[in-house]
Amino acid sequence: MAAGTNGPDFDAGALDAYLRTTLGHGREALSVQRTEGGMSNPTYFLARGDWSAVLRKQPAGPLAPSAHAIDREFRVLQALHGSAVPVPAPLHYCADRVVLGTPFYLMEWLRGRVFGSFGTPGIDREMRRALFDAMGETMAAIHRVDYRALGLADYGRPGNYFARQLSRWSQQWTQFRQGDDDNPDLDYIVAWLSERVPDSELIALCHGDFRITNMMFHASEPRVVGVLDWELSTLGHPLVDVAFNSQAWRMAPDENGGLLGLDLQALGIPTEEAYLERYYALAGSSERMSTFHQVFAMFRGAVGSAGVARRGELGNGFLPDAARVGRKLALAYAGRGAALARTGR
Repeated sequence: MAAGTNGPDFDAGALDAYLRTTLGHGREALSVQRTEGGMSNPTYFLARGDWSAVLRKQPAGPLAPSAHAIDREFRVLQALHGSAVPVPAPLHYCADRVVLGTPFYLMEWLRGRVFGSFGTPGIDREMRRALFDAMGETMAAIHRVDYRALGLADYGRPGNYFARQLSRWSQQWTQFRQGDDDNPDLDYIVAWLSERVPDSELIALCHGDFRITNMMFHASEPRVVGVLDWELSTLGHPLVDVAFNSQAWRMAPDENGGLLGLDLQALGIPTEEAYLERYYALAGSSERMSTFHQVFAMFRGAVGSAGVARRGELGNGFLPDAARVGRKLALAYAGRGAALARTGR
């Protein structure tokens, strides 16, 4: 996350008073700076003297049920901190909406590199290949973690994961859509998925949005120092994470920073097949990603982006152009998903 130029969309004075009272802060002025990027839970850098933290909160305005689950983010950070999965240290959670208008939490302000696209511009070929290796290793570590031992046995609901998620996200699409002809490709893949729900009992802790933009790398070494943005995390099928992560090879650079059309060999980026085989070996995976998983991930991306667009239209978007960006991505994800469903490519 990079620091932005805009200030907070909440009363910084109220936050200042709360931190002084609750955390016993000193008398120095509190600096609050909104981050650049991100279209879901607003994020801010806080600093006071030698103390610093990152604040995550829900967006203002009406929210879809179970969306923007700040409390779940904080819980999973608490569980994973100190495990094989690198995460920022959780510092404080506040459920009181009176302070900022929504619940929020504080976490460690990690220093390192966050890349805005899978193409990772500005680094050399050898480093780029090592970064992709580190990304796959981290995804495998998430899926290998003993979630029961970490107190996360109840972090997901029982029943078929795909059936539950398809129902939940289809309901959200019904809320976000702007008419019957809003995104016909998305309607098509909802119907396609509904007829092909697999019966698999494979379950693991899943991040839910495992992309290169949601992890921080060491400032100079090719290793992940923190996995960020756990808003969509749950107990689920690990191949959904895999499919969402591997969208990079099917999306263009202007579609959430994808790789489609780039010279991967020249960049030092592995083929999708090589990347996945390495992940399977590290994760000890007994199943392989199928077209269903790929289409399902595109479906999730499309509905999530439609939600971003809708919040932008209602004036609740975190970014000034949230409506345009969300709409563009919703169409792109749905288009890619429909093509996969029809042709397998």
